[in-house]
Amino acid sequence: MSNAHGIAGIPMKWVGPLKISGNVASTETKVPIATFESPLWPSVGRGAKISMLTERGIVATLIGERMTRSVLVEAADAQTAYAAAQQIQERIGELAEISRTVSRFIELIGVRHEITADLLFVRFEFTTGDAAGHNMVTLAADALLSHLLHTVPGISYGSISGNYCTDKKATAVNGILGRGKNIVTELVVPRQIVADQLHTTAARIAQLNVRKNLLGTLLAGGIRSANAHYANMLLGFYLATGQDAANIVEGSQGITVAEDRDGDLYFSCTVPNLIVGTVGNGKTLGFVETNLTRLGCRTERPPGDNARRLAVIAAATVLCGELSLLAAQTNPGELMHAHVQLERGDQRTKGEA
Repeated sequence: MSNAHGIAGIPMKWVGPLKISGNVASTETKVPIATFESPLWPSVGRGAKISMLTERGIVATLIGERMTRSVLVEAADAQTAYAAAQQIQERIGELAEISRTVSRFIELIGVRHEITADLLFVRFEFTTGDAAGHNMVTLAADALLSHLLHTVPGISYGSISGNYCTDKKATAVNGILGRGKNIVTELVVPRQIVADQLHTTAARIAQLNVRKNLLGTLLAGGIRSANAHYANMLLGFYLATGQDAANIVEGSQGITVAEDRDGDLYFSCTVPNLIVGTVGNGKTLGFVETNLTRLGCRTERPPGDNARRLAVIAAATVLCGELSLLAAQTNPGELMHAHVQLERGDQRTKGEA
């Protein structure tokens, strides 16, 4: 059996440019999207065009950032587990020093816990510089767990990961506490631009958002999520920039808000679990290096700044695609017409090549 490695070919296009402002970056940039869903390119492109027609563009606000790993320990009973949890909380400074031994870029910023029966789940929260941080936090958690097992009485090893992190699963804990970059994007679109570019009204988009994204998701049993298709834009962006694509599971949790403000449209996408990095595994591939450089995420900046820039660009890309899709769905037949026209056109082109 051959051990040769190859590169899977996924169609990629640069769309935009889109305009971003906020507390991380002010920029105008095109964005790379790798996808087999060809209508996604013009859809994101339409949202990007609208951002360019507004004064501030998409205002992206970084609310917080953390990468997490939870360890599981066993105790003699619940009282012993509770005593251990109290000790851990009192020793955060000591634990921060230990975590720094695995990397100069890691910083322990919080510890949370849950107790069930005689089991103690400890959720460590770190910042990880420009790395997404999966391996970094696991290394740190391993060192911390070893230290705790030797210094906290009454506990024993359960697992290096207790699923309270939570990695690549849609959970309430990630939606509430966040995992990765927590970013809120906002865009105010004047009434005339809504009419000319989206062929609809702010009132119709706001109404559909409530009925589809909020009520529809509630009826479906969604977990801390109310959006149309964040996963589409995130996957395309993740694949183009060398991210761990499985992180779209928690990444696609998020909430879309749309309001009619006297005919103008206020549109917002909150993405609490946006996990991206500009260094680490996958980032040395040629096309990834090229894309990150073109996005301005390979420059000399303080640790963490390149990853934050990449994150707000990803979040703005999500808003562009979300706005365009919701607008299309306010008009009967528009969505399916676009898919049939673009995807069948792609197939004819491929067949003739």
